[in-house]
Amino acid sequence: MFTARKKIQKERGLEPDEFEENVAQALFDLEATNQELKVDLRDLFINSAKEIDISTGRKAIIIQVPFRLLKAFHKIQQRLVRELEKKFSGKDVVVVANRRIMKPQTTGLSNARPRSRTLTAVHTALLEDLVYPTEIVGKRTRYRTDGSKVLKVYLDPKERNTTEYKLETFGGVYKKLTGKEVVFEYPVQEAS
Repeated sequence: MFTARKKIQKERGLEPDEFEENVAQALFDLEATNQELKVDLRDLFINSAKEIDISTGRKAIIIQVPFRLLKAFHKIQQRLVRELEKKFSGKDVVVVANRRIMKPQTTGLSNARPRSRTLTAVHTALLEDLVYPTEIVGKRTRYRTDGSKVLKVYLDPKERNTTEYKLETFGGVYKKLTGKEVVFEYPVQEAS
């Protein structure tokens, strides 16, 4: 018999905590009750789930999925996120892939490090995961006078209605996962 425990597979055999088991149980319940998600969710599982505070009174749930299953999650992400946000009322749900960063080799006999494993590539891919299915149409790095950097990310204005309420969540989740400050905006439309 399948259980909710099959919906979460931690790395290195670690035990999931109580919150992760709640998210896994929610996924299992969706698979059992929701007919349109049942077939798609059958082979999918998550690696971890975290709950973070975004601002006063707002929380977000970060669900990390294996990279090889990301494409399958993308197929159902809008419906899945909508259902999970109903189950965890008042919390924004974000699905990101679990990626590894390899440190650069310092010895002379180093192997070439794949571009997909560099810090920059992983952080850029994380931005794409956060805002999916919305597309990023531009990025700007703003240097403040005190030397700090702020990344401005411009999202597709066509998706404004579906993502505008989540902009603060995207920024908070990215800050929590990478330690970098980011501001999500929509480009100003020029009147013609």
